Amino acid sequence: MRRARRAGVCAAGLVLAAAVVLAPRTAGASTACADVRAGDAMRLPAARAPRVVLLQGSLGIVTMAPFGAFLAGMGYPERALVDSRTGAMTSDSDLDGRALAGMLAWYYERDGVRPLIVGHSKGGGVVIEALRALAGAYGDQIPVVDPRTGDALARTRFRDPLTGEERPVVGLRLPFAAAIATGRLPRVLRGQFALAARLRDVPDSAETFAGFAIPFDPIAGTLAGDEDPYRAVGQARVRNVVLPASTSHIGLPRAEHLARDPVTRAWIDAFRPDAPAAPPEGVDTENLVHAAYLWHEIKLAWCGEAERAAQRGG
Repeated sequence: MRRARRAGVCAAGLVLAAAVVLAPRTAGASTACADVRAGDAMRLPAARAPRVVLLQGSLGIVTMAPFGAFLAGMGYPERALVDSRTGAMTSDSDLDGRALAGMLAWYYERDGVRPLIVGHSKGGGVVIEALRALAGAYGDQIPVVDPRTGDALARTRFRDPLTGEERPVVGLRLPFAAAIATGRLPRVLRGQFALAARLRDVPDSAETFAGFAIPFDPIAGTLAGDEDPYRAVGQARVRNVVLPASTSHIGLPRAEHLARDPVTRAWIDAFRPDAPAAPPEGVDTENLVHAAYLWHEIKLAWCGEAERAAQRGG
């Protein structure tokens, strides 16, 4: 009964999911990548997997490590999921967005592929702050930051690994970013009034962005879930997804079981955001909706970055 109810709830969540596409996909992802099929992740080059920074919420015992384990279970290289300082598949959200922006430039310079960022709850606010920093909202002098130590380096420019040219941190565009169950109310309660006012504005520093909301989420302060959507302030492609009302705010990162079960794994691998199939029945589908959306976009970004590097001879 419990599993059947979860499947029914997921079906409702997929019906409620709202896609808002405000611009065509950029040249960073080819037609071939846009048609990523089941199993393709295993054929993508592990050396070209973008760093995925998984930002946890404010409650320390609820980390993004289970979601990192899900991504690893789906075939994503574990080395690209771990925090460079702690070695865990989660990163603390007590981080200034400008510092994160500097870290993202450091990762790109070192890895040769642009990183991705996914934040849960408070972590989603840090995602927006970092995107704003990369877009120049906090000035044009953002230092490069070594994520292994958290120390700002004595430079605000980095070497673009594809062109070999020196470029500022400000202006770096990421293939994908996401915020999960991130509300304005907690930002207001923390005195982050400026961030609260801009929390739903997605700048061009993200080529693609996904925002996830839970209806009547008391922690995020949402109502129906679709009353306060994310929106592009430029050409970013923005998708808003309303999750099933039964979704647990603090349980959102728990998705490792979906990669272990061959039924849910296959469904997620074949998932298409604009034409989702009915969810599988008779299995545990808790957290299936956002896991499927995120895996699709992360897999797509992986393919796009690998092709981008290959086209430049990387």
